[in-house]
Amino acid sequence: MLFSCLVDADYLDTEAFMSAGGVRRGGYEPIAVLRERLKAHTAGFFPPRNPLNAKRCVILRTCEAAGAWGRGLYTLTVPTGGGKTLASLAFALEHAVRHGMERVTYVIPYSSIIEQTAEVFREVLGDGNVLEHHSGYEYDDSGEGGDPRRLAAENWDVPVVVTTNVQFFQSLFASKPSRCRKIHSIANSVIIFDEAQMLPQPYLRPCVRAIAELVRSYRSTCVLCTATQPNLGPLLPEGMDAQELCPDTEALYEFFRRVRYEQLGQLSDEALARLLQSHNQVLCVVSTRKQAQTVFRLLEGEGCFHLSILLYPEHRGRVLSQIQERLRQSLPCRVVSTSLVEAGVDLDFPTVYRAEAGLDSVIQAGGRCNREGRRSPEESVVYLFRPDGAYRLPVSLRLPVEAATMATQTGEDPSAPATIAAYFTTLHSLRGDALDSKRVVERFEAGLPSMSFPFASVAEDFRLIEEDTRSVLIPNGRGRELAERLRQGERSRALLRAAGRFCVSLYPQHFEELDRAGALEALDGGVYLLTDPNLYAEDTGLAPEAEEGRGFFA
Repeated sequence: MLFSCLVDADYLDTEAFMSAGGVRRGGYEPIAVLRERLKAHTAGFFPPRNPLNAKRCVILRTCEAAGAWGRGLYTLTVPTGGGKTLASLAFALEHAVRHGMERVTYVIPYSSIIEQTAEVFREVLGDGNVLEHHSGYEYDDSGEGGDPRRLAAENWDVPVVVTTNVQFFQSLFASKPSRCRKIHSIANSVIIFDEAQMLPQPYLRPCVRAIAELVRSYRSTCVLCTATQPNLGPLLPEGMDAQELCPDTEALYEFFRRVRYEQLGQLSDEALARLLQSHNQVLCVVSTRKQAQTVFRLLEGEGCFHLSILLYPEHRGRVLSQIQERLRQSLPCRVVSTSLVEAGVDLDFPTVYRAEAGLDSVIQAGGRCNREGRRSPEESVVYLFRPDGAYRLPVSLRLPVEAATMATQTGEDPSAPATIAAYFTTLHSLRGDALDSKRVVERFEAGLPSMSFPFASVAEDFRLIEEDTRSVLIPNGRGRELAERLRQGERSRALLRAAGRFCVSLYPQHFEELDRAGALEALDGGVYLLTDPNLYAEDTGLAPEAEEGRGFFA
């Protein structure tokens, strides 16, 4: 914190000197004004028009009233569809005004959720008061002074910040001045951790300890916000507990229950495809890209779609738009996807199939079924199944699946609050020391007696995204123009981020296979261009295997 204050002051002083005071910073509206804007927006919710809206209004008012509570650590456990985004914002703004706090920070696991959340906040609070800060967002530098939010991204001196788990926690554990510069802006603020069950498991202990330290020593209030609340009590320092903002969780679960879960046991790909074929509209979520492609190819007829990260982001967006349109028109729509549809994707299917996974993933998949509550829970089924022996369970899923099996072994509803609590307790117990895989807490505590802390070595080890992947640029549509600009030597952060919308990330073994086959051309900036158009299919995306320069699908 001290280093952050010093670094930011130095940067700002230098900036003012070099520009003769000409840099445009600040000019944001006060938190109290933003609170009134939100109240004006939500006033249109009253009187509620139906029982669902009435319950959402109760949650909103409950959170708003809780804003008067003291600073501390809170949970907000609201089922999908309960309106927790605006309810948590109502708490945050009321709390910030009551306690003289400087800003509200939303920490979110996925950029897709960030984009949706930031768009809602901009519409309600005003575009200039909201900073969307993640790797896929670039503010315009053109014009006199450029976009002031580009400057705000350096030190987060804006009333509302929406950012990622990666950006937030890696800044807290960083040692470089540019990353540490923003840390002091986190003090004396309200911090909402949306989808809190997605806090990174290998770093869960240091992340929870950091949250506790912000509450205990830096006058911040932190809220763990999710439909599937993880039990983090055993990881908190002694004497610290989290208080629930909306305590009637059992009643909320019963009210918002929209689906029922049914176990099917083990299914072959062929049996699974036959079941999917029997539905007019259905979503199937599996755990591997290989199975997603295999099952998709077994489907017949119109309206069949495949989704995975083997489709570049811009392509995935187009496919999702097609899916949403077919769902709206009640046209045939059968989708086979990896878990990327489970968060931040607004889809509403009458039926969902989910391969075995952790309970949090199962419930996220369930959130794509009867999402708008147009059907009864009895006729809205989430079918759970085990893939046959052709697929090895990914290492990252083995403990979550084991914990889910133990939590539901006597037939409990996977989405019941008591089942979710048992699941996370079991999962954390099974993980043990793996909740701090780099021994971050131990290393800092060892340095406490001598006040000698391993900031640099921890910063090197603390990487929430550790996969060694390479980006492959697909020269389709605008991707062709971006590839040509990169070929000609043009370089800028804006160009590389725009190119990212047309890139697929590959693991080393798949990257090397394409490289050996002569299907890649190296460009500067760590990007490689796909030179064989036969290796990218419109339905299944990039084929990660190649032979003698020609692609095949398996």
